[in-house]
Amino acid sequence: MVGLEIADNVAHVVLNAPARLNSLDAAALRDLSAAYAAAEAAGVRALVVRGEGRAFCAGRDISGVDPRTDDVAGYLGGLVEPLLRRMSAFPAPTFAAAHGACLGVGLGLLIATDVVYVADTAAIGSPFANLGATLDSGGHALFVERLGAHRTLDLIYSGRLMSGAEAVAAGLFSQTFPANEVTEAAVRAAVSAASGATRAFLASKALVHQLRDERLGLWQSMGIENAAQAELCATADYREGFLAFQEKRPPVFTGRG
Repeated sequence: MVGLEIADNVAHVVLNAPARLNSLDAAALRDLSAAYAAAEAAGVRALVVRGEGRAFCAGRDISGVDPRTDDVAGYLGGLVEPLLRRMSAFPAPTFAAAHGACLGVGLGLLIATDVVYVADTAAIGSPFANLGATLDSGGHALFVERLGAHRTLDLIYSGRLMSGAEAVAAGLFSQTFPANEVTEAAVRAAVSAASGATRAFLASKALVHQLRDERLGLWQSMGIENAAQAELCATADYREGFLAFQEKRPPVFTGRG
């Protein structure tokens, strides 16, 4: 079950199957995608995703799955990848509050989120070494980029999970908090972003994704930054930010052009 609440221009997406550690079957993936679509249609200016109970998301729900007939390609390619693409492209800043198990597809949900706050005791990675399967949902790309080949293969071969504190120290995610504070921290950050210059945030988000995907060099990325800034200077929020600075008052951003 996936819940969606919208308040003060912030969408709160909640994985709400605590008895299953919020593991995701095909129906849950469709519900999660629908929640993001509804939040986008509502025009929210920030989004927070979190899990109820003892875990953020323990990965795929394999209860009742027969490995002899399992359509894993359909699950990953037909459901997981489109969802992660939707999450990554969401047209507002996105934040995750992660605690407990963040495994497999659950790790993928974090990878597809802009800013990830994790509990220091969270368990991050994949237990696939014991399942005869491989890391999925973008885990290879994230681990190789941040950890290098040797540490990535060490984690994969051993099946060892990283703590939230270890993952943040390694540069995988944004910040770590005690488990009872991580949701509040993510919500606070989302509320702050929702009152900010949304168009400018989205320009940075697009550039960060392009830098990540294409590994652009300094001068090429600078040219893209210059073009984005030139476009933003025609927006109301840009003018408001400048005037507020000159007038020594807090800016009031609308998020519109």
